[in-house]
Amino acid sequence: MQKGSKEQELNSARASIEILNSNLDQQNQRKVSLLNELQNLQERIRKQGADAKVLKFVPLLETSKTLERQESQIRSDFDAKRSSLEAEVSDLEEKIATGCDDEKLSHGLDDSLNESLHKLNSAKKELAARLRAIVSVKRQLDDVPSQSELIQYERRFSELNAHIQEKLQQTRKFYATYNALLEIKELMLKETSLLNSISSQDAIASPAGRMKLLESMEGIVKGSQQKLEKLQLGLQEEQKVCDSLKERRMCKE
Repeated sequence: MQKGSKEQELNSARASIEILNSNLDQQNQRKVSLLNELQNLQERIRKQGADAKVLKFVPLLETSKTLERQESQIRSDFDAKRSSLEAEVSDLEEKIATGCDDEKLSHGLDDSLNESLHKLNSAKKELAARLRAIVSVKRQLDDVPSQSELIQYERRFSELNAHIQEKLQQTRKFYATYNALLEIKELMLKETSLLNSISSQDAIASPAGRMKLLESMEGIVKGSQQKLEKLQLGLQEEQKVCDSLKERRMCKE
């Protein structure tokens, strides 16, 4: 019974070593996956250019590299612990084969097993902490928009900009139409006032009345000339904008 119990404890120690090896393999796989993603991200940054949105994730890359170095150190520690456990198992196997004192062997096996379990639990906790840190960095890196998302954002911004420019042009046309109608109204009011003055016999009966009427007509002509010049300047500006748009369209074609 004692020998069977010792073999069972020995098998348990071997199982602990296998668990540790499995955890190391999983850690290595996660490391390779993370390194591949980092390389893809760096390549994407190199191709697209590091703008303000991407630059804020550079510290995350440095953190990831630090975690990678720490993971390498942990791996070395795990290898040393595994070698130590394997040496202890070999020593126990040798003691069992040579028929060492049962009581002493039992105590030694218990101590070795407890120490191995303690080391294994410590390694698991340390590994879990590192994995959580790596997952946290990975989630933050996932927040970086992909190339397809950036293209969609750029297309949407272009559409919104075109829509805004269209609305702006419409608003300018409405204001221009309103101002033109307002000026026409002023001219019509002056014309009405002038016609009323001409139709009044009192206004042209005296030299002073005729002089006042002449001054009014000159003022109307001068105001009309100023408005005409203003409209011509506006027309020239619109023509420049139109020519610029035509040149851009021809360059794109």
